[in-house]
Amino acid sequence: MTTDYTTTDASAPPLPWWAALLIGAGAALVGLLPWIITGMRLPLQNLWASSTLPGDMPIALLPFSQYAITLIVGLLVVGAAAGGLAARVLRGRMPRPALVLVGVVAVQFTAIVQTASVVAAGVQQRSESAFYVAALTLVAALAAGFGILTFLLIAKAPRGGAVAGLSMAALALGPWLSGLIVPFGTVGSNEIYAFLGMLRWIPPVLVGLAIAWGGIDTLGRVAAALFGLLLVWIVPAIQTGIGNAAGSRVLANDLDEMREYGLAVFVAALTLPEIVIPPLVVTVLVAAIGLVVRSLLARRSATSASVVGG
Repeated sequence: MTTDYTTTDASAPPLPWWAALLIGAGAALVGLLPWIITGMRLPLQNLWASSTLPGDMPIALLPFSQYAITLIVGLLVVGAAAGGLAARVLRGRMPRPALVLVGVVAVQFTAIVQTASVVAAGVQQRSESAFYVAALTLVAALAAGFGILTFLLIAKAPRGGAVAGLSMAALALGPWLSGLIVPFGTVGSNEIYAFLGMLRWIPPVLVGLAIAWGGIDTLGRVAAALFGLLLVWIVPAIQTGIGNAAGSRVLANDLDEMREYGLAVFVAALTLPEIVIPPLVVTVLVAAIGLVVRSLLARRSATSASVVGG
């Protein structure tokens, strides 16, 4: 049995309630950072009512666009995960850690409502526009919901649950990092895109580290480790399917065809060994190495304690 060393010095004074709110709001803003650095001009919209230059588009707190769906998920889930991590680390000094979540939700709810309002006011008054705005708002709301779940698992759950939450955050970090290195709407160099290709290994490495931190010495922790591996397998395929289907101008006016194409790409990405196996191998190797190091450190600590006690 291991101890969850995530609290701070008990002698440190407790944080005031407003500090918890600010920590949550700050975490949500960290999540939005890849979008903030672009200037937050709403991406050009196919259904926009008037011809507008990119620099004249209104300010929006989220990048509502069919081409930015995975980025929207990354922005909201990573922000919530950052808040959950802060709440877990500081829970010894935080009598009301739920206030961190309140800060996160307040910022993200404001971002969703403000962006949906701006887009709804600017697009053409057509049924296609209403569907477009509703679909992107639903995507953002679902992402915020997953973010809340991620927050709760990281901040309050035992180690097994925290591993599951950290794994969810690790997979959301992929599009977040891509948006940070090549901001949405910009074009990077060939070297930058080559570097982006290397970023695909960061989520598997982080999931492996989370599994090593959590351990596999209880049934719940084993289940969390398997859940992390499942995410490493499935989530990139989902991102690939959504990115290819929603990002296709040819399929923009044919939802049935878009759905079938996205499903076909998802299945292909889910079943091709050359795509699926390498990230899983990396995750298992990192977890195995981490578990061995953890075991060695625990033995050294036990040996030192016995020597001191003797």
